Order: sequence, then C-alpha cells, then structure tokens
Amino acid sequence: MMAQLKDRLIERGLISRDRLAEAVEITRQSQLPLPRVLLDQRFVEEEALLQVLAGLYGLAFIQLRDTTIDPRAVKNVSAKFAAHYAVMPVRLDGNVLTLAISDPSDMAAAEDVETNLGYQVERVLACRADIAEALRGHYGVGAETVERILAESGQTEADVTVEAAHDLEKMAADTSVVKLVNQLMHEAILSRATDIHFEVYRDGVILRRRIDGLLYDTNVHENIRLLYPAIISRIKLMSGLNIVERRMPQDGRARVKIGGSEYDLRISIVPAAHGEDVVVRILPATMVFDLASLGFSGEQLTSLQKFSESPHGIIFVTGPTGSGKSTTLYACLSRLNTRERKIITIEDPVEYEVRGITQTQVNPKIGLTFAHALRSMLRHDPDVMLVGEVRDRETAEIAIQTAMTGHLVLSSLHTNDAAGAAVRLIDMGIDPYLVTSTVLVFTAQRLVRTICPDCRESYEASGTRLFRGRGCRQCNQSGFRGRMAISELMPLVPEIADIILKRASAKQIRTRADELGMSTMAKDGWDKVARGLTTAEEVLRVTTL
Repeated sequence: MMAQLKDRLIERGLISRDRLAEAVEITRQSQLPLPRVLLDQRFVEEEALLQVLAGLYGLAFIQLRDTTIDPRAVKNVSAKFAAHYAVMPVRLDGNVLTLAISDPSDMAAAEDVETNLGYQVERVLACRADIAEALRGHYGVGAETVERILAESGQTEADVTVEAAHDLEKMAADTSVVKLVNQLMHEAILSRATDIHFEVYRDGVILRRRIDGLLYDTNVHENIRLLYPAIISRIKLMSGLNIVERRMPQDGRARVKIGGSEYDLRISIVPAAHGEDVVVRILPATMVFDLASLGFSGEQLTSLQKFSESPHGIIFVTGPTGSGKSTTLYACLSRLNTRERKIITIEDPVEYEVRGITQTQVNPKIGLTFAHALRSMLRHDPDVMLVGEVRDRETAEIAIQTAMTGHLVLSSLHTNDAAGAAVRLIDMGIDPYLVTSTVLVFTAQRLVRTICPDCRESYEASGTRLFRGRGCRQCNQSGFRGRMAISELMPLVPEIADIILKRASAKQIRTRADELGMSTMAKDGWDKVARGLTTAEEVLRVTTL
C-alpha cells in the first residue's frame, strides 16, 4: 500500500522524489506511518493526501464543512467516543452509520462502533481540522469532558437544586473541571475572543464570546448546566474570589498559561435571577502597541506622534466604552517609554502591564480616586502621566494643573466626537481659558472590523470597486478578522481655541473644524473602505453621518 502511495504522490506531482526520500527516512527512524510524517513535516497538503488515500482504500473523500450532518447520527454516538477517536458521525441510514475519519489505516473506531453500538460502519475521509471543528459545532466545546465528569460522578438534573450537598471547592479543584474550564478558555482564545460571557437561565446555560466587538453564541453540551456551579467556583478559585459569596458582585483577576502563551484574565461576577453571571476578559500578558498597526495613518499618524512627544500639555482620546481608547493611549506611551522618562499611570483597572511604567489602580473603597491618586503621583517626579479617565471636575482640574506645571498628560473622555470633548470639560466647570491653554489635541475614535485577508475579494457596486470577505475557516465564516481604529484629530489651533473661549456649542466647534479641513471619523472610515481594509457597512455601523 505504501509503495502505491509513493507512486501516486509522484505521479500527481504532489511531492518531489528527494523530499519523498527524506520522508521515508524519517518514517524509518521514527517508526511513524508515512502519511503522518508527510503531514507533520508539511510535505503534502492534507486534502491532497487524503484524496490519494481515498483512492487507495476505496473510500470517499468529503468536504465536511459543506456536508449536512444528520442529528440522529450525532445523538447516537457520544461526544466522549467521538472525541476519543477523533471521528465525526455524518449519517445514520437504517443500521448504517457513516463516520468521517482522517486516518484510513485506523480501524479501531469502526470496530468499536460495530461491537458496542451494533451499527454497520461506512467510513469516509475528511481533514482533521474539519473533524475537530465539526465536533465542537455539533457536540459543543468540551462536550466529552462534560460527559466524562457526569458519568464518573453520577450527577443528574435533580442534583442541581441540591447545591448544599456538594463541596464546590473540592469539585472546582477536580482535574476534570479544571480541564473543562481550560478547554472553554482555550477555545475562546483560538477564536480570537476578547471576552467570554457565562449566563445562567431557568432552562439552561448560555456561553457567548465577543469576537471583533460582536457577541457570538458558543455551542456547549446541554448538560453543562449541571456543572455550572463547579465551573463558576473554579473561575473564582483562579481569580482569588470568595466561593461562598453569591449575593454580591465580585471582581478579580488571574494570569494563566494557555497554548504556550500567557494571558491576563479580568473576572466580573454579578448575581442574576437564577445564579451568577460571569464575564471573563482575556488580555495577552504581553502586547506590542503601535499607532500604525491600530489604524492611524498619514497625517493623523504624524500629528498624533508629534503631540505625544510634546514636553507638556494634555492629549485627550474620546469615544464610547469599547472604542479602543486605552489601547491608543498605551500606544502613545510605548513611544515615550524610555529610560530618560518617568511615566506613571492611574487607571481603573490597569488594562495592560508594561515594564518601565509605574501603574496604579484606583480603589474608591479606600478613598484612592483618580483625583487623590493624581495629587499623590505629582510628588513622584513624573515626566508623563496617564489618567485613565477624566470623570469629574476635580480630576479635570488636577490634570490641567499637572499639564500647566510642565508635564505631559494623556487621558480619555466619554464623548461622541472630538468637538464635544471641549464642551464636556466646560460643562464640568473648567474655565475655557484653561482648556485652550493646556489641551494639545482632542482625538475621537471608533473600532471597525477589518476584512479577512485570507478570503478578501473585490466586487462592483454602483460602478465602484469595493472589497468584502466571503468567509473562510480563518475568520469563522464572518468575512472579518481583527479590528482597526477610524479616528479624527482636532488640534487646538488658534481658530478652534477662539470659539472655545466664546463657549461655542459642539456643533459650532465641529463646523469650524470642518472648515479648517479636519478629517472626520466618517471620512477616515471611507478612506479605509476605498483601500479595501473594511466595508461600508462597518463604517455606517459605528459612525453618524
């Protein structure tokens, strides 16, 4: 069989004779099957190899992603069995069960089904990644672990109401529960999720992930609700929270290593009608902050870099929650983070840990507010200060005083656009003169999803060439992968300062800025649409024209 395989690989031009000889030598030394070596060494694409093997073994090769899965087949084969053998039930026709496999030489799964389930097995070949994706999609993430835990514990649905009988701390530390929580975290990270939402209702548990700013449902085993108290307790243990407390909100954090990389987890737990809801924010332990990679380009990039190198003054980044303000501020700090400068941040919470920067988290419970921390930090001999957010008059006044005494201050405001930021400060009670004499620039931003580079395609719309993502495995069929900022910068040039001193409205300030040629977020968005970086729908979703 292997001789035939080698001949057909050469005949079809899938591998050179020298490379094949190298694979054969690796096979001899490692005692691994030749197909496994070819795939592990990436000498042959898996789909091409499986099509050759399908012909040799007399099996069909299927594109599992495009195949309709029979729910009866899934129901009659346990998640534990399917995951153990890495096979996917495809069809159940009478007594014939079709199984998708990736290794035609392995007969164990078929023999086990025929012996223990009594079905006649028809095997078809499919790629390993497609099988793994189908298992997650039809059984749910961690389904085999859920089945194993319940089988070993003998827990039933009736047990859910008898939580007092369970030692939740002991169960939360059980290796199977630890594995299940790790699987849920690992799958979320693989899907590029920034947040995981655990939500409990009367009739079950819902798990959702936030990917590129939008929430998507995650398929989980229906019986995961039986393990929900143990899952929540495990998350509490990880983040040093009180397992017994279920009536009050709790916040914690943990650092975990998953898939060879470290991540910071921010945990938020709130009591809900039928238990506790949990949100886990996932942050890479190390990040590279760069304004260009965030979406700033051209004149905006040059201007923001110039302002961030000013010896004193204030840079305000504005926008709603989740618009990337903190990331932009950290990108500015990264340019300034040298041994010649002392940088201090005051945040709620500390989003990213950066070596070389003194970072302080506010704690209102003990009186450590933004304003109090800012006063204290001024005695710490800083050159640059980041104030996570200006929320009130006191904080704004101290930030302005800090800028007036020769410090560069970076901060954020919750306003819709750059023009509204000046009005917001004045509404807080700040004298317009202080605003115009200390603020260097107001910048506003939103995040738009970027078109997936692996499935990006062009199309014509009203005589205009545009781009979109058709959907692929890399972007989970969404057509998007990653996000970037669209932004506007409003420097306080004399013409803008003059009308702010006259207490002009946000609309009047924006009109004057437009007359002076300020590029709006919408304009920046349309420029990125024209460059094929995002879509018109995305720009319309986050901007008001």
